[in-house]
Amino acid sequence: MSRSPVQSRSTVLACPRWISRLAHATVALFVISLPLRAQEPEQDRMAKLDTKTRQSVELLVDSAMAEGLPTQPLRSIAYLGIARKADSKQIVAAVHRKLNALRAARAVLGRVDTLELDAASSVLLAGAKPSQLETFKNPQHGRSDLRAFAVWADLIMRGVPGEDASSAISRLWEDGADDATFVSLWNNVQSDILRGLNPGTALQNRIREAPGRPPTTKGPQTPEGQENTRSE
Repeated sequence: MSRSPVQSRSTVLACPRWISRLAHATVALFVISLPLRAQEPEQDRMAKLDTKTRQSVELLVDSAMAEGLPTQPLRSIAYLGIARKADSKQIVAAVHRKLNALRAARAVLGRVDTLELDAASSVLLAGAKPSQLETFKNPQHGRSDLRAFAVWADLIMRGVPGEDASSAISRLWEDGADDATFVSLWNNVQSDILRGLNPGTALQNRIREAPGRPPTTKGPQTPEGQENTRSE
């Protein structure tokens, strides 16, 4: 999978390769079938770790619990590392990164439910900036941002420049896009990339087709203050 120069300096490549690869597969499943994630059975596979590594992971889990953060996402990262036969240092480092991402996501979004916080933290691990989550604070009642986050993370991992992905997803969200719109964008951009189109170009082409989005070129063309004009 090719990556842009911007992404080559992102958090994704700072993570062990097994984390980014499986995260990519998990995001794809998350976009298509959200309920499956919450039904993952709880199993204690920590016994496969050496004593020191297990203690280090459990300390991080205890820290999350003390801070009121969800612990299952941390355990899932550890289980993933075990399944991928990653070394002990990689596993502990990956769990630590996930904990920091959960902290950063909550600092922006406040106390949201576990799935939302987990999804937001995955966006940060993919390479987004915490400040870019601001758009998703206090959503309308009954509106979920889970698929928006899943598509956002996947776009970055597919090589779309982080700023482009953030701008596209945030604008769609502000325009009231529903789950179907985000999933359609994801499918179309993925298809274009697989056909060999540059990831950033694929996104720019497809975002123009999204419902409620006026065509854009180099910036707003209407007078300031006119409806549907946003300043970045």
